[in-house]
Amino acid sequence: MNAIHHVAVASRDGAAERRTTRRTVVAAALGNGLEFFDFTVYSFFAVVIGKLFFPVGTDLGALMMSLATFGVGFVVRPLGSVLIGAYADRVGRKQALVMTVVMMALGTGIIGLAPTYDMIGIAAPALIVIGRLLQGFAAGGEVGAATTLLMESGSAGRRGSLVSWQMASQGGAALAGALVAATVSRTLSHDALLAWGWRVPFIMGLLIGPVGFYLRRHLDETLPHAGEQSNASASISVAKVDRRISARQVVAGTMLVIGGTSTMYTMVFFLPSFLTLTLGMPSAVSLVAGCIAGLVLLIGSPFAGKLADRMRHRKTLLYIVSAISLTLLLPAFYAIQHWPSIVTVVVAVSALTGLMTVSSPAGFVLILESLRPEVRATSLGIIYSLGVTLFGGFAQLIVSGLYRATGSFYAPAWYVLACGVVSLAGIVMYREAPVAD
Repeated sequence: MNAIHHVAVASRDGAAERRTTRRTVVAAALGNGLEFFDFTVYSFFAVVIGKLFFPVGTDLGALMMSLATFGVGFVVRPLGSVLIGAYADRVGRKQALVMTVVMMALGTGIIGLAPTYDMIGIAAPALIVIGRLLQGFAAGGEVGAATTLLMESGSAGRRGSLVSWQMASQGGAALAGALVAATVSRTLSHDALLAWGWRVPFIMGLLIGPVGFYLRRHLDETLPHAGEQSNASASISVAKVDRRISARQVVAGTMLVIGGTSTMYTMVFFLPSFLTLTLGMPSAVSLVAGCIAGLVLLIGSPFAGKLADRMRHRKTLLYIVSAISLTLLLPAFYAIQHWPSIVTVVVAVSALTGLMTVSSPAGFVLILESLRPEVRATSLGIIYSLGVTLFGGFAQLIVSGLYRATGSFYAPAWYVLACGVVSLAGIVMYREAPVAD
């Protein structure tokens, strides 16, 4: 009877732990998912937003102003990573995540509900800018705090699996954003789309806010001694904690992440437009490529996380994937140029995005395991924000400049290849912490 009782208790404890883990995964992934949902939706409706909020004389001018406003969100990401990351490292991961989901939902709501230029004049584009600033600032702190909490919520043998859901949420949200935006665009008339239809996806994103707030309020804190600030002697102890951030880790970590960042933003968000310009491919390739990339991330990330957990050394997997990616890049562009079709593009995007997906959990865990808990969220936030801002947010500008200067169809490939080589150097430079048993 005693043995049966112990088995029953262990079974209940295991079930409770699994429920807690699922709740943690959903709560942590929601904010990052909301960011990518908004990213996809804004990109899809940039032309409409430009016409309604930035009437600068020409459609092209309005579009450029809309895209510039979108880019503002990237510029403030590093600031958010520092300030919100520091808050997460001092007060707690949970409190930081509650803050970011509220700010992200507020920014989304401002954009989705803002009156147009015809209604309130110059205040209209100002509201869009404020919304993007809030979204970008929150997103800067979101990745560091959320990924840190996921990594700290499990044992060493489950860290890759837990962290992988952060990337899976990006894929699922990008896929959902593309499908929702496409459905709204194809279902409504042009007048209805301009009048109110474009707002629907943003309002849907806004509704995620209350759900995320509730779930994150009930998370378990993972920061050691997070509640000790109320105790006077503990406050002295906390004040003495070394909170210096290693410049070497930030530089090497940023180098490490830009390979995947450049692949995602160039191959998924820029390549379809580039192919329309250079090869005259249909605009539908943009939607197809985005959906395929989102599906690969959503389905592949959990498997990649389990693979990372099986590796004694995270770097081994990163070296293998980097070598394969660098080898396949130019042949992929050769195939697209000589056999241009949606099928060829889908195969190329799937292969390169799939390789990025395989390496991402291992890369995140490699970085996180080497960072001290006292600066973990801040450091990862800075690393990720710098990589995304400089090599993701500016990818379209850089590749466009390369193409104008050289006229080469391989301009996007050269950019991703250069970033991949730098990323490989970052893997070499980054010091891997011993994996605990």
